[in-house]
Amino acid sequence: MSAETSGALGAATAPGAAARDAGTARYLAVLGVLAAVLVVVLIGAATLGPYRLSPAEVVGAVWRRLAGQPVERVVETVLFNIRLPRIATAALVGASLAAAGAAYQSLFRNPLVSPDILGVSTGAGLGAVTAILLSLPVFAIQLFGFVGGVATVLVVMALTGSLRGGNRLLTLVLSGIVVGALASAAISLVKVLADPYDQLPTITFWLLGSLARITSADLRAVLPAVAVGLVPLVLLRWRIGVLSLGDDEARALGIEPSRLRLIVIGAATMVTAAVVAISGVVGWVGLMVPHMGRFLVGPRFDRLLPVSLLAGAVFMVAVDTLARTMAAVEVPLGILTAALGAPLFVALLARGRRVWS
Repeated sequence: MSAETSGALGAATAPGAAARDAGTARYLAVLGVLAAVLVVVLIGAATLGPYRLSPAEVVGAVWRRLAGQPVERVVETVLFNIRLPRIATAALVGASLAAAGAAYQSLFRNPLVSPDILGVSTGAGLGAVTAILLSLPVFAIQLFGFVGGVATVLVVMALTGSLRGGNRLLTLVLSGIVVGALASAAISLVKVLADPYDQLPTITFWLLGSLARITSADLRAVLPAVAVGLVPLVLLRWRIGVLSLGDDEARALGIEPSRLRLIVIGAATMVTAAVVAISGVVGWVGLMVPHMGRFLVGPRFDRLLPVSLLAGAVFMVAVDTLARTMAAVEVPLGILTAALGAPLFVALLARGRRVWS
């Protein structure tokens, strides 16, 4: 190759390399900023409540606990028994729903897809309200919610498999809509049958989402299921990103689209069903947060997933803190996520920048 040709090729590839380097630098900067914001939000959330704590008291108590030193009894009760389990659960719920939403949107190549596209949230709601109707304990309500969410997606997959021909992804989405509508009708029937003075308020509050009764035991119980779902999404994030190019391109790169879709659907369903079982139905997080991530780092799924995890945790901790401190009576999470999420989503769209490609 002549020096002239080599120079021409170098000049042509230099802008592309520079753009890649700039994109990587922006991605790492966004990750760093989100991580710092998450730490600040976590500490701020731990300080707020009927019993106020200063940031220094929070950091000092956590440090003493890690060092095995005694902590003041009141701080021990308020911080480690009540606030931190709830804050950690809020971060887990937000990160999980955002990750599931990003995975579903990449899988279906549709920016309007959310984690409940296959009926998992509605199925979890049906399982939970059925347990409430039967006057079962809290653990059983969470178990019924988890089983209901997973069972709904299994029904959707079975229905899709029995329908031959046509676009498989479209059939899957339509099956999810049908099964979700049936589960929603069943929830309405349970509301009619429930005791209007005892069970119905509990059902309504659960369906709107809340972390008011979360304990450290609830957090420990749900962690394994969330880990089982998130680990495949993280490990396969580069392959999942290839699915957005289409099946032919994926096969050309050595990826089997059908098998990978099953893994993604199973993992995202596991994550969503697990967190919905303990938090209730919380909307908008899985739809809006991935859009925020695309606005920050673009549509590449290998970058979008970590950003969505951090942004979802920040958003949900902030919303839950607002829910428990803004009024004398706790505001359900679903109301706040809709009230905050809808205007923010419109603002993202109004910027005129492509958040999906």
